[in-house]
Amino acid sequence: MLTRRDILNTGTAAAAAALLPLPALARKKDPPPFDPVPQEVRIKKEFAPGQILVLPRSFYLYYVTEPRKAMRYGVGVGKAGLEFTGSAVIQRKREWPSWRPTPEMIERDPRAYAKFVDNEYIQPGGPKNPLGARALYLYQNGVDTYFRIHGTNQPQTIGHSVSNGCIRMLNEHVTDLYERVPLGTVVTVL
Repeated sequence: MLTRRDILNTGTAAAAAALLPLPALARKKDPPPFDPVPQEVRIKKEFAPGQILVLPRSFYLYYVTEPRKAMRYGVGVGKAGLEFTGSAVIQRKREWPSWRPTPEMIERDPRAYAKFVDNEYIQPGGPKNPLGARALYLYQNGVDTYFRIHGTNQPQTIGHSVSNGCIRMLNEHVTDLYERVPLGTVVTVL
């Protein structure tokens, strides 16, 4: 027979149990910390070798090397509202590319791009160029999207949403990727 004391003890025990932390196995794991160092990782099988997959929210680019395996690189991506999504094809590749901001970039921030206002100046390739050591030009249906996978002269931006839409990589990493990917490589940005 249950007594009043049994009921009170059961209620108190239940209330106390609710305050205890959940066992470690029941808790959701924290995501691993961002690591920009390239490494070989396992991926889902639906991605074919030779494809590039970019996951902007996690700041990683994956180059699929064989079924279920890819090289993963840390990247910087576009600011909110400027990011590229969808699929494209690499139709041009350049070492130490020249660069000129788009008219939209100049209009958005004329002070930052003052040396490009009201002229046709093109910044030559080199260490001071924002496109860095290499650039892979993304096209859709044969038309330049003006989005690139490229190096950067601002390595501190890797792992952040800071660009005007392009996908930035450390110069040594984009050089490695540049050597691996042929023209015609499909790039999917989710």
